[in-house]
Amino acid sequence: MSHVEHLKELHGLPAFDFARFAGKRELPEADAAAWWLAIEPYRDSPQDFGDLWDRFLDAVDPAGVRAVIVGQWGEPYDNDSSGIVRRLVDARDRLTGLRAVFIGDLEMEEAEISWIEQSDVTPVLEAYPLLEEFGIRGGSGLRFPAVRHEHLRRLRFEAGGLPGEVVRGVAASELPALEHLDMWLGVEEYGGDAGVADLAPILAGGRFPALRHLGLRNSEIQDEVAAAVAGAPVVAQLTSLDLSLGVLTDEGATALLGGQPLTHLTRLDLHHNFLSEPVVERIRTALEPSGVETDLSERGEVWEDDGVVHRFTAVAE
Repeated sequence: MSHVEHLKELHGLPAFDFARFAGKRELPEADAAAWWLAIEPYRDSPQDFGDLWDRFLDAVDPAGVRAVIVGQWGEPYDNDSSGIVRRLVDARDRLTGLRAVFIGDLEMEEAEISWIEQSDVTPVLEAYPLLEEFGIRGGSGLRFPAVRHEHLRRLRFEAGGLPGEVVRGVAASELPALEHLDMWLGVEEYGGDAGVADLAPILAGGRFPALRHLGLRNSEIQDEVAAAVAGAPVVAQLTSLDLSLGVLTDEGATALLGGQPLTHLTRLDLHHNFLSEPVVERIRTALEPSGVETDLSERGEVWEDDGVVHRFTAVAE
């Protein structure tokens, strides 16, 4: 299965493909859709994102727009997202109701996740102090220096390799309303050079007092992450924990089980894993009687070459 797919909704609103349907059917009310803006794969749409953006702002009531999803804005490996960031910032006096933004909603058929060139995306947060949800796909060129934002509730990074600099920027940010943090850490080959030490301010608790969901996913060092989470104070404030998509083996899962109690969680997601059946049963026995929903599906494929065992994250290139 593909773990990188177009968003179907954002901020509780269904995605609406503006380029495909504008002029061909009646548009929804501005506040009734998450407006999906992309110049591909529809060849009859404008082939310049700037033209598409201007058409969008002229066709809807900008003040009513609640959510924007940005898909393909050009050849991703030739054009970083700085132009998208600039357009969003420039439109802040028109998009006064904007509460959710996702930048980089491309599927594998359009671009591998490692091809998506991002930029410093924090000016969007600075321009929209009432923004509640912010998501980014692609780690190449991504920057996220520490910020303070009073209203952001959900922050999501999807990457085959999330730069350690970005993780440190998030960890140093002041986000008092943040409830949901999801980071795909990825692999070093594609820029995912964050280590457990970079996560320390988050794991220590207190940095994000409203945090209830923590996702540290898609990591080639998932065992180390799991071991760190096992004793992390932040776990006590969570209702859900997600360590899925990575190279989680019996070693990491055993460390997680041997740490602090997890029975207060409503959900533990470990899907795409490299666990043995005995360890899977240990997790279920320890948690499911307490009402914890566990996802232990999708066993990862192991590849052996000259006696060397290789395990892979769900998403890399």
